[in-house]
Amino acid sequence: MAVSASVKTPVNASVTKWNVEGEAMCPHRLVLEHVTSRWGVLVLIQLLDRPHRFSELRRAIGRVSEKMLTQTLQTLERDGLVHRDAKPVIPPRVDYSLTDLGREAAEQVQALADWTSRRMDAVLKAREEYDAARE
Repeated sequence: MAVSASVKTPVNASVTKWNVEGEAMCPHRLVLEHVTSRWGVLVLIQLLDRPHRFSELRRAIGRVSEKMLTQTLQTLERDGLVHRDAKPVIPPRVDYSLTDLGREAAEQVQALADWTSRRMDAVLKAREEYDAARE
């Protein structure tokens, strides 16, 4: 029997923690969720090229709210994938870059994105066949 409870992480993001027959959620799964989240994937891929400031990262990704991008960056920073470099200048300047661990993860995510691009025709064909079989 599965029981679900919502908990707050230190970065104020809600996370659903599954407890299946008394076993706590595997930490590997939680990191995988962060890396493969809707915005986590895009942040990691975007930071592969170079460090970005918050506003340019938001523009490059598109359609992400400030709140969601902030939460995503904090989560990836907490996992050791993103480095936040705040410079004490006026106006404040904050750059985000990948750590070595983050670069390793981002390269894997990029490989999956590349595979998706290469195989999209096959996926679309499979969807058509699936839908046609159910009509």
